[in-house]
Amino acid sequence: MRSEQEVNRAIDLYSDTIRRICMLHLKNTADTEDIFQTVFLKYALSDVCFENNEHEKAWLIRVTINACKDLLKSFWKHTIALDEIIEQPSNISPDHKEVLEAVLSLPARYRDVVYLHFYEGYTAPEISQILHKNVNTVYTLLNRSKQMLQKKLAGDRYE
Repeated sequence: MRSEQEVNRAIDLYSDTIRRICMLHLKNTADTEDIFQTVFLKYALSDVCFENNEHEKAWLIRVTINACKDLLKSFWKHTIALDEIIEQPSNISPDHKEVLEAVLSLPARYRDVVYLHFYEGYTAPEISQILHKNVNTVYTLLNRSKQMLQKKLAGDRYE
C-alpha cells in the first residue's frame, strides 16, 4: 500500500492523462470520474515497484485502458433502456416519443446499433468493438435502420 504522499504525487503528475484516456474511451464525464477513482485506488493499494516515472505512467495508462474496456463490456448494465425513457412522458415531446417508439419497433440488431450511435454518441468503430461486429456490418446496420425509420416515420405522417 502506498503512502498518501505517493498517491497525491501520482495524481498531480498523471491526472490529466488518465482523464483524457477515459474521455477518449468512454465519452462520458460521470464514467470518466468513476474510472479515475478506480485507477488511483488500484494505484494506492498496489505494491508494484516501479523502475522510473515512465514505468509508473505506463502502468497507470494500462490500468486505465483496462478499466475502460471492462466498463464498456458491461455497457448494458449502466444505461437506461429505451423502454424506460418512453415511460417518462413528462420530459419527452410527442415527436421524440414517436421516434423512440419507431426505434423500439426495429429488430434488436438494428435497435442496438441505432441506440448506441444516436442516443449514446458512439462511432461505428466503437460500436463494432462493443458489439463484437465488423465495422462494415455496423455501417450496413446503421444504413438499413435509417431507411426503416424513414419509412416508418414518413408512413405515420401521411396515413
